[in-house]
Amino acid sequence: MEKAECKVMQPLEGLLVVDLTRALAGPYCTMMLADLGAQVIKIEQPLVGDETRGWGPPFLEGTSDSAYYAALNRNKKSLTLDLKMPAAKKILAELIAQADVLVENFRLGTMKKLGFSYEEVSQINSRLVYCSLTGFGSTGPYAERGGYDVIIQGMGGLMSITGEEEGQPMRVGVPIVDITTGMFGTQGVLAALYAREKTGKGQFVETSLLESQIAWLTNVGSNYLISGKVPKRLGNMHPNITPYQPYKASDGYVIVAVGNDKLWKSFTEALGVPELSDDARFVTNALRNQNRTELNQILGKLFSQKTASEWTELMVVKGIPSGPINTMDKVFSDPQVLARDMLIQVKHPVAGEIKMAGLPIKFSQTPAKIKSHPPLLGEHTEEILEKLGYSLEDIHKLRENSVV
Repeated sequence: MEKAECKVMQPLEGLLVVDLTRALAGPYCTMMLADLGAQVIKIEQPLVGDETRGWGPPFLEGTSDSAYYAALNRNKKSLTLDLKMPAAKKILAELIAQADVLVENFRLGTMKKLGFSYEEVSQINSRLVYCSLTGFGSTGPYAERGGYDVIIQGMGGLMSITGEEEGQPMRVGVPIVDITTGMFGTQGVLAALYAREKTGKGQFVETSLLESQIAWLTNVGSNYLISGKVPKRLGNMHPNITPYQPYKASDGYVIVAVGNDKLWKSFTEALGVPELSDDARFVTNALRNQNRTELNQILGKLFSQKTASEWTELMVVKGIPSGPINTMDKVFSDPQVLARDMLIQVKHPVAGEIKMAGLPIKFSQTPAKIKSHPPLLGEHTEEILEKLGYSLEDIHKLRENSVV
């Protein structure tokens, strides 16, 4: 007799998430939940959808969906609902009654106007975990403002410490505030689900772009809070560790990270100047920070004498954390990236095989998976409505009336 194949569970398998998010922070949060196995139903405006669908080029071949949208919405199902219409609100309420999680990132007050504030929704489903992501939070003098990543990078201090010393403030090259807010949102949802296992009740969870940005200022924020000195831009230098930056080799750049005094000794040996480790100006990290200008002048001359790959090999042999500055083509062809399945291909019904970044979290027993492509607008509307008990005739009428 053949042995039955054992089904491997995913960490969040069996959970239903109602996704009322668009743009970046919210969809990133719900994509993480979807990657971990939750069923995520993405609610979108008929004919319009998530605005990121149009944030291109580039676009997925044969579609009007952007690569930007694709990066944030895999493993989800798309249901179109015009939430200004009573029939659409009824459908949403039916979904919420069955759901475990609702995530929204509307401007403050929008959900209340629609009739789906946490207070109202918790009357439908007391076990629901309701996660709200906003620009500035639900209270305080800025609560009513709309928040965007670049605005918060500025207001939250990040741009003041990013860029060359004498240059202009710079934003980080990816929407890092949106991404980390989505991650904090996911963390909050998971903690609330764990608490629900003990209490039987859901709760309201919120975070904001500004709070997320402040939280991950970490060492730089702490430096100011302890010293009272306002941090300045340092280019690629680290405020607390030296050397910890890129240096120009003969053909490009190589990054080194000398995080302690033991590594400093090995580093000078790799450079071929072991005597430098005993130089009174540089023997401790604190002294290297104080005398970084002189040290970087010395190191700049040394690094210019070999290629980036030659220096990287020498550093690796000596155990010095080191690496190149890769362009995207080199990132996604790097043998370590490929070995860790961080480049995957997903079948798309229109665009064919599309490439995506893989899953950064690995599980030994309950692996996360990429099961489905970023959905076409409204792709799963009929499927979802049928499961809610709507007949094909009902769905046809809803379409005729522009409800879905």
